[in-house]
Amino acid sequence: MEQQQYDVAIVGGGIIGLSTAMHLNQQFPRLKVAVLEKERELATHQTGHNSGVIHSGIYYRPGSHKANFCVAGVQKLIDFCDENEIEYEQCGKVIVATDESELVRLDNLYERGVANGVEGLEMIGPERLREIEPHAAGIRALWSPATGIADYVKVAQTYANKFAHAGGDVFTEAPVHSITKDGGSLAVQTAKGTFQTSHVINCAGLYADRVAAMLEERVDVRIVPFRGEYYTIRPESHHLVSGLIYPVPDPRFPFLGVHYTRNIHGYVEAGPNAVLAFSREGYRKSDIDVGETLGTLTYSGFWKMTAKHWKTGLSEVRRSYSKGIFLRDLQRLLPEIRDEDLAPGGSGVRAQAVASNGALLDDFNIIRGREAVHVLNAPSPGATSSLAIGEHIVELAAEAFGFRGQAA
Repeated sequence: MEQQQYDVAIVGGGIIGLSTAMHLNQQFPRLKVAVLEKERELATHQTGHNSGVIHSGIYYRPGSHKANFCVAGVQKLIDFCDENEIEYEQCGKVIVATDESELVRLDNLYERGVANGVEGLEMIGPERLREIEPHAAGIRALWSPATGIADYVKVAQTYANKFAHAGGDVFTEAPVHSITKDGGSLAVQTAKGTFQTSHVINCAGLYADRVAAMLEERVDVRIVPFRGEYYTIRPESHHLVSGLIYPVPDPRFPFLGVHYTRNIHGYVEAGPNAVLAFSREGYRKSDIDVGETLGTLTYSGFWKMTAKHWKTGLSEVRRSYSKGIFLRDLQRLLPEIRDEDLAPGGSGVRAQAVASNGALLDDFNIIRGREAVHVLNAPSPGATSSLAIGEHIVELAAEAFGFRGQAA
């Protein structure tokens, strides 16, 4: 292709990259903006493999980016779905305590949710729990009626359509191989040729650290991929789950534990676990990339993380290879679930940023560089928060790149 000059190249056509592109185009319509996506279709990785939950903002530390973006983003998302006739359902969620040891953590979640302004949050006992989820078992639960489900691939595609209709350029099958300085601009080399751009916004998800390295950005994190595996509940057992049923999470680990999710397309999933993937796109146990695995195993932060969380990691691996263990954990929430109710399901890979000291980054991590803005960690509730995050990234970019005088 013939070289083209852009003001901004956004690397990554997932839901956050596309939200950013749409917002950038809306706020600064004179800018020439391109989205570069390595796959044939948009939103195929984390966006296309998540459970589709519209989170309400219960879990996140008040004042954190997650709390602020989720609470601001959830209403924006619902309004966007209404305006664009995208199906969603606020089916509600229960977070269920199954023994006394979980009650303090459940109380803490309630306090966080209230502090974050989550509407309708209610602490309920077993009788009310049975009214909401007749087959769930627990001694107490947190009821969040505002939590819902949506089709995030459709949301992301709508962002892309709005961006393209307003003059933005979307390039698929355009993996970024390198980024080099070329005079006063950046040369972004892809499978579809070289794009000249003044600035880059890095929304590359599973490869965000690599894109940052291409720009010689010093970041103290490495992406470590964790696969989450699901079972699908057979249709004849769908009646066991009315909405969303979650356990009380362990605050030391940034995963929510195996749970039940009713999907907007009508099926019900059980999972996920969280196991180390041996490829950044390791959706199956057999997916192994030797170079990427060595990259993980030679990273000191990985071993420091392992030293802190090896017991939890080992239990996740055991659950991955044993349907019986997976089933036992699911039965804590739903005693009636049986082996024959579970069919093999899909999986997703979470781009977990791990710091060099072994810390699993729990909050969104978005930084300004010299020529770029980097989204280095955007796990759940990234999709729920995508509109608010996109606005924030554009704000950072406008300040860093001097776009203020070019607003509409």
